[in-house]
Amino acid sequence: MTPRIHGGPDAQGVLPHDFSTCAHPLGPCPGAWQAVQAADARHYPDPDSTALRQRLAAHHGVAPERVLVAGSASEFIQRISAAALALRSGPVIVPKQAYGDYAAAAQAWGRPVVSAISADAAALRWCADPGSPCGQDDPVPHDLDAVPTVLDRAYTPLRVSGPSPWTPDDADAVFQLWTPNKALGLTGVRGAYAIAPRHAPALLMARLHALAPSWPLGAHAVTMLHAWCEPGTAAWLAGSLPALAQARAALAAGLAQRGFVLRPGAAPFVCARVPLRWQDAARALRDHGVAVRDCSSFGLPGHWRLNALPAASCTALWQALEALA
Repeated sequence: MTPRIHGGPDAQGVLPHDFSTCAHPLGPCPGAWQAVQAADARHYPDPDSTALRQRLAAHHGVAPERVLVAGSASEFIQRISAAALALRSGPVIVPKQAYGDYAAAAQAWGRPVVSAISADAAALRWCADPGSPCGQDDPVPHDLDAVPTVLDRAYTPLRVSGPSPWTPDDADAVFQLWTPNKALGLTGVRGAYAIAPRHAPALLMARLHALAPSWPLGAHAVTMLHAWCEPGTAAWLAGSLPALAQARAALAAGLAQRGFVLRPGAAPFVCARVPLRWQDAARALRDHGVAVRDCSSFGLPGHWRLNALPAASCTALWQALEALA
């Protein structure tokens, strides 16, 4: 079984300079954070998320029936894997470098994971826009109607270079999984949603609804997702992207100066091959208040993924690397 490895806090708690997660490094979004803090958690939310689904549907220009709320991206990954693999035989297609939960969910159902196969022979396919750990743009499959396909758009709102290779028509043919808490800098609030394809199989949709937990969203998640649709949120996010691009460039330059070999990407985080003198330093960095994401679980041993944190955190990283050299 593929272990589910994540960045972020562990039993030691939050470190001062956490490069290991891909939340908005300049967040949280002020309007969304204020709204979440004022959320009324005294009552159950609407179990059907009626008003929220209507608002998300309007935000994306789709019918409310196509909006599926989820407890988190990971919850939806497990749910759609269970639904799709109960209906189709065959392996699950996952990009060569990808978030580990895709493979873990497939393997929990005893299905092999492959990076290339005829879509007709597969049970489910995962794509990302852009991917992780590199922020890479993989080619858009040409046979999107051949197999249920999920496009993970967690980092679409954080794209800092180049247009998405996914056209609106491409995206409309697949399940689009959105995880706004990353772009809003509020990863402690769990909540996500998916937009179903325009011609989603009725049986698959029925199983997705049947497998959904009761009250998948708490009050804070409902509030966060409403805030995601606010014009002020979109303005804040768009206004932050130039600063994110500059922060990424500064981080990349500092890594390159120290012998790291960078991989191209369109997201704020950077994936780089680590020089030999620091190959085993990831754990030791934590003693200096610095966390990085080892990429072995992504299929890239000897690489780290680092988010584009502000200059003070980069200084802490450089000092820690110097101390461990």
